[in-house]
Amino acid sequence: MALRKAILFVIVFVSGAVVLALEILASRILQPKFGSSVFVWGSLIAVFMAGLAVGYYLGGHLSDRGASFTDFGLLLLFSAALVAGLPIFSARVCDLIFRSLDIDSVERLGPLFASLALFFIPTTALGIVSPYAVRLLADDPARLGRHVGALYALSTIGSIVGTLGTTFYLILWLRVPLAIFLLGVIQTLLAFLALGFGLLAKRTG
Repeated sequence: MALRKAILFVIVFVSGAVVLALEILASRILQPKFGSSVFVWGSLIAVFMAGLAVGYYLGGHLSDRGASFTDFGLLLLFSAALVAGLPIFSARVCDLIFRSLDIDSVERLGPLFASLALFFIPTTALGIVSPYAVRLLADDPARLGRHVGALYALSTIGSIVGTLGTTFYLILWLRVPLAIFLLGVIQTLLAFLALGFGLLAKRTG
């Protein structure tokens, strides 16, 4: 149980960092076409919050159908692919949206449409992580409330670390496409951690 809890805590913490790191980097993706106005940040915050809300709901729904570390690993791998693939088409999507809107609409609606097209689905996939992890801890009902609080606290602390780390270091060290790809690699490592533990649990169970 201790190893299971430690692995889930690590996954939730790091995934929380990835979410906010991606949001900071997302602003740099939108900047060449849409600038860095309040409309850009308002759109990003709204889309990321909407994606997380849907992800939380889906995570609870999926976990109730039967949670396992193997499925958890596959969900993490799916989120990793969505994040790592963003640099491949993000510039084209922003350019398409920019050219499809008239001059009066592009400043306000352009960032919102681009945020929805690029970041809603990856953020939804990342939002699944925390509620699914809660379900994987449900075999300890006497401490479930404590574990839920710890998981969401760790996710929030991870988000703080991701925000500050990306703002003060990652953006300075790496080009934005490479930094986003690195986030995808990190999620992939978390997926392998979950899959590895799932395989170990099957062998020892």
